[in-house]
Amino acid sequence: MRYVAAYLLASLGGNPSPDADCLKSILDSVSAPVDEVALEKVISELQGKDIQALITQGKESLATISSVAAPAAPASSAAPSGPSETSASEAEKKKVEESDDDDIGDLALDLFGD
Repeated sequence: MRYVAAYLLASLGGNPSPDADCLKSILDSVSAPVDEVALEKVISELQGKDIQALITQGKESLATISSVAAPAAPASSAAPSGPSETSASEAEKKKVEESDDDDIGDLALDLFGD
């Protein structure tokens, strides 16, 4: 993730085709470690592609995923069959929400090094 962020920063800064040295410079400025293999992978995947088009495509993909992953409304207005199902469902929702928050924090830390 940190390599993609560095690539985007370089692109936003006016460099349409950042190289490894440019990305290393950005990562070094925040004392982030550099994995040469991962860095070269990101560069090879993004080289020559329109960043704005990729961002737009990613937003569309996320919108599709969000609508598919959203829980469907119940088909009937019948009450749940028992309290154990409701509490299990609520516990699962809470667990998913907490894990989502952890992932965001991990991504932010990954950008600046652990």
